[in-house]
Amino acid sequence: MYLTHFGLNAAPFALTPDTAFAFSSRAQREALDTLVLAVDGGEGFIKITGEVGTGKTLLCRRFLAHAAGSPAEARNSEAGSPAVARSAEAGYRTAYIPNPCLSPRTLLLAIARELKIRVANVNSDGDILQALNRAVLRLAARGSRVVVCLDEAQAMPAETLESLRLLSNLETEKRKLVQVVLFGQPELDHKLARNDLRQLRTRIAFHYELSALSSAETEVYLAHRLRVAGNRGATLFPADVARAIHHHARGVPRLVNIIAHKSLLLAYGQGSARITLRQVRAAAKDTPQAHGAGLLARLLRPRWLRFRAAA
Repeated sequence: MYLTHFGLNAAPFALTPDTAFAFSSRAQREALDTLVLAVDGGEGFIKITGEVGTGKTLLCRRFLAHAAGSPAEARNSEAGSPAVARSAEAGYRTAYIPNPCLSPRTLLLAIARELKIRVANVNSDGDILQALNRAVLRLAARGSRVVVCLDEAQAMPAETLESLRLLSNLETEKRKLVQVVLFGQPELDHKLARNDLRQLRTRIAFHYELSALSSAETEVYLAHRLRVAGNRGATLFPADVARAIHHHARGVPRLVNIIAHKSLLLAYGQGSARITLRQVRAAAKDTPQAHGAGLLARLLRPRWLRFRAAA
């Protein structure tokens, strides 16, 4: 591929949410601060929403890394997230549920499994809840907070979402024993607006909506990911090129990654040392979700495929 050509040791714009490449944009910092403050405050339900590609899963993984006491996340916290730094000593037990298409009982069992809780009778909702209650009481006695993080929550069946209220009923006189964080696309808000989910909706104490990167943040974001990937100072994306990527991607990090990756492939195929506006426009036109895509797709695609094959 293009790594050697550009002096890199890792793919800088992979789509997998790798916390090693985490970039602390304003929205990411505010969302993580909101999340940590809400959890530390003992709130029962927290909701994080954002369009596809705005970094919800990465934010979730950053919180999970923080909850596990990750040194890397601690460094990120010191760099610009005071709320996270202040709560570095908090003890968490987390359950991460990436698959939202679960029945109410299967969800409870998945949470028990994540928390390493043994359930004697898996066919009884009551027995599952009793096992969870006993376990979280023991954890609370040790000073641990139990946090359940559900990704792609907009795809969760309504009856499963409603069953989450059962978890919020696990509490002592002083605080909730289980806290739930819902990560989802804006469709989650539409689903929660349903009348049959009004009781759950009223229990959501904090909500943060992730926004896209600004033009200035996009330029810093590109340089940051290149630096993590091994770049030692070469300007691969000049300022006007970074602005063009922001325009076509509308500041959505996932689209920024896609267009930047394709631009690097094009530059490699053409033997360029840095990215040009022409290459960004070609990459954007090959990306259906990008602003202005598809105008010359049929003309550009054969050439694009040739460059990709050469890489």
